[in-house]
Amino acid sequence: MPNADHNWQGDLLRDLKGPGPAEAPEAPRPAVPPARTEPEPRPAPAPAARSWPGTPAPPPTPDSLPVLDKAMTAVARRPVRGEAVAVRAARAVRRIVSGSAAREVAALTRTAEVLQQPVTTGRQIAVTSIRGGAGKTTVTALLGTTYAHYRQDPVLLVEADPALGSLPLRMGAEALRWTTADLADIAAPQMSLLDITGYLVQLPDNAWLLPGSQGRIGAMIDTVTYERVMVALRRYFGVTVVDCETLPAEVARVALSAAQARVLAAPATLDGVTSTYAVLQWLRALPPHVIEGTVVALSVTTPRPGIDIGAAAERLATTGARVHVLPYDRHLAAGGPLRTELLARPARLAATRLAAEVFELSQKRR
Repeated sequence: MPNADHNWQGDLLRDLKGPGPAEAPEAPRPAVPPARTEPEPRPAPAPAARSWPGTPAPPPTPDSLPVLDKAMTAVARRPVRGEAVAVRAARAVRRIVSGSAAREVAALTRTAEVLQQPVTTGRQIAVTSIRGGAGKTTVTALLGTTYAHYRQDPVLLVEADPALGSLPLRMGAEALRWTTADLADIAAPQMSLLDITGYLVQLPDNAWLLPGSQGRIGAMIDTVTYERVMVALRRYFGVTVVDCETLPAEVARVALSAAQARVLAAPATLDGVTSTYAVLQWLRALPPHVIEGTVVALSVTTPRPGIDIGAAAERLATTGARVHVLPYDRHLAAGGPLRTELLARPARLAATRLAAEVFELSQKRR
């Protein structure tokens, strides 16, 4: 932990105890404009916010930039399946012989019922970690994909880690235009969902992506911008999953305090488990709902991890946080766009169970 722990921990404690940001008040309805004698100009092809009274003029339309440079496409290899054919065949035989298929279907049905519960207000789930390379973007992608698959209402993925974040690449986005900072200056209470989604990247299964940057070094998101965007978008989406910066970054602290549930991504290594355990011990000193609404996603990134995964999960669980293990999967470990049909069955089931528990915890806090 860095020497500045005392300061950022105190800031997060004040954030968690204080009230959340209030909903933005509705602006008065615009007056009916007088009739015009000449035809009105055709609208620009790019989406633009409506000219409501008191709404600032939208920023100029930025250029659309590719997520992956053409010169880098030659570097990528063909995506691989999460496990080899022989392993998949052996697992299928074991399921038939043991008769576990029926039990698995029943468990999946119960999990689906949890994931499809209605919400009265949008649920915001923050994903962060104590260090880089912990797998938080992968966890964010898995959660967002799972919610979009099971839920009927729109799902939003927000990238609040603008320092060359990889969430757009993970989600298979091809081009980026509008970013979090842009939308903070555009969003207005009177805008419809159709207006809002014109500034987002559309994903499969009624999901949408708000990138933090266009892949440029130096793009930053401050806490004011983040709060404005999250308050403005909360009523449009049933579930919002936020890919935060690593702790103790300021935006990550604000995201944790405002979210209804928190996911702490941790690599299944000795140093990763040790540092995550230290953070969980500190969270225990905060109000009880903090640790009770925290889930650890322990990601196994190598076929032969250097620690006892079961013992590590039990140790982390002694802090009061829930712990879910994401098993090793070749497709996830390779990086690149996430394709759920290529995930190994154990990884897909683990991601679904993780998403269900996180969503259920988010429902307990209003």
